[in-house]
Amino acid sequence: MSQPLRDAKALAREVAQPYPNDSAAYREARVALLAEEIELRRHIERVAQMRRALPQGGAPPPDYRFIDEQGRELGLADLFGPHDTLVSYFWMYGPQRERPCPMCTSFLGALDGPARDLTQRVAVAVLGRSPVSRQMAFARERGWRNLRFFQTVGDDFARDYRGLAPDGSEWPALDVWVRRGGEVSHFWASELGGTQDPGQDPRGAPDPMPLWNILDLTPGGRGTDWYPKLSYGED
Repeated sequence: MSQPLRDAKALAREVAQPYPNDSAAYREARVALLAEEIELRRHIERVAQMRRALPQGGAPPPDYRFIDEQGRELGLADLFGPHDTLVSYFWMYGPQRERPCPMCTSFLGALDGPARDLTQRVAVAVLGRSPVSRQMAFARERGWRNLRFFQTVGDDFARDYRGLAPDGSEWPALDVWVRRGGEVSHFWASELGGTQDPGQDPRGAPDPMPLWNILDLTPGGRGTDWYPKLSYGED
């Protein structure tokens, strides 16, 4: 049985400690914010519990095929390796693109380091419409070492799982898959496109990008007219 939670405001007042030269106004506002941050963490935990309790999702069509870096053609189930869970990310680097999407690049750059830890528990696969050799060449350019890349064979997968729009434009797609009793099913996906509130740019719910989460800690926030680039002129 879970223990009852303490009042967030009381907990914040108890644990908050001043930093050098804090004003009374700052400390009061910071304690009030800490109480909200505690409530936010609790809400994130509740949402994660709801996500884990989702019923079994739909089974993907059995004819999706992928090509790995050795040139082997694989099915979706093969991407799991020894794990029962697969996290896949379809990135915007189709053959028509001269360079990958900067936002996808930022996300994958943040994923490459912890991929070594993640793969102790789940499989991680980066899917793209470009040949694996092209994807890996860009990965080497960025210094990524831990991600596995696969080429989608045809566009059925990308189209079905919201990585490819009817007009041919690409979208990022973060999906989680499970394998139980040898059967693969779709567990969760980031629902992009329309979940943002008025005045916000398109974003996931939740937004998994470390870039934005860190900027949200700063006084300037994420801003309204700035996005990551592949190069900032220092190369």
